[in-house]
Amino acid sequence: MKILVTGGAGFIGSYFIKYWLKKYPEDSIINLDKLTYAGNLENLKEVEDNPRYRFVKGDICNHDLVMELTKDIDLIVHFAAESHVDKSISSPDIFVQTNVAGTLNLLECALENGGIRFHHVSTDEVFGELPLDDPEAKFHVDTPYGPRSVYSASKASSDHMVRAYFQTHKLPVTISNCSNNYGPNQFPEKLIPLAITRAIMDQEIPVYGDGMQVRDWIHVEDHCRGIEMCIKAGKIGETYLFGGNGEKPNIWIIKKILEYLNKPESLIVHVGDRKGHDLRYAIDYSKAEKELGYSPTKSIDEWLKDTVEWYVNNQEWWEPLKPQADKQAEKYLSTRID
Repeated sequence: MKILVTGGAGFIGSYFIKYWLKKYPEDSIINLDKLTYAGNLENLKEVEDNPRYRFVKGDICNHDLVMELTKDIDLIVHFAAESHVDKSISSPDIFVQTNVAGTLNLLECALENGGIRFHHVSTDEVFGELPLDDPEAKFHVDTPYGPRSVYSASKASSDHMVRAYFQTHKLPVTISNCSNNYGPNQFPEKLIPLAITRAIMDQEIPVYGDGMQVRDWIHVEDHCRGIEMCIKAGKIGETYLFGGNGEKPNIWIIKKILEYLNKPESLIVHVGDRKGHDLRYAIDYSKAEKELGYSPTKSIDEWLKDTVEWYVNNQEWWEPLKPQADKQAEKYLSTRID
């Protein structure tokens, strides 16, 4: 099988490429990535000389390029997206261009090249937020969309676009919405790698508000297994949700990281909260469990410990990226409230 992966130099996309090439030695992958701030070819060093792997630097909005790349493709796995919520507040136009127009272009090319099988990777943020005082409430496949940021609104739009191409053109699609990912090679601007790398360096760690915002954390390996299951066994036209049984407040995550690193909690600094910050996300993945056989392979404690150890042992990977992450962290710290 010949696969086009979009956004394959990013955190989840690069993990998926390595995972797939290792598991399916007969398959080949083209990785189309624009190499924006979160795209890093260092993530793919171990496969760059693999004859079954090819990297193409380019934009998913480029119709001619995507048409050429999809001529003999059997499957498109679409990761490429602007995904940083804070950036969507300051630069909303980029999110609409990439996440909506880019997805539309990919769908058009898939259709024009014979109806290529299309898997769209999305987020639980399209559903909005859940109340903190109702721990039984979870997002499920029939939860109405209620995006609360430009990022989540753009992803919701792309989800609807994918469904429209299935309904209108019978394009063979599946969609997956996942909770917050973490694991190796995640850009150190995100909460978990930011906390780990700053704790290693004994630097202050910014935490939005009281840190009681709850997320359901999923390790990137479990997520990629879920995507594989969608591709192999998912029903065409259906949506599947993937969670990690890792529903924890942000402050719990930070304190657990400090515990693993034997660092003091005095490194925590509470800062002004994000505009429109969602309170809680939680995933009901029972449909994926029932139809695909999905479940997380480790607890959040085990996966988080593995993640901390990876960053401790791979400082040469994240050190070149740290100045950019530190710049963002200092911006947060300028609004300290404690």
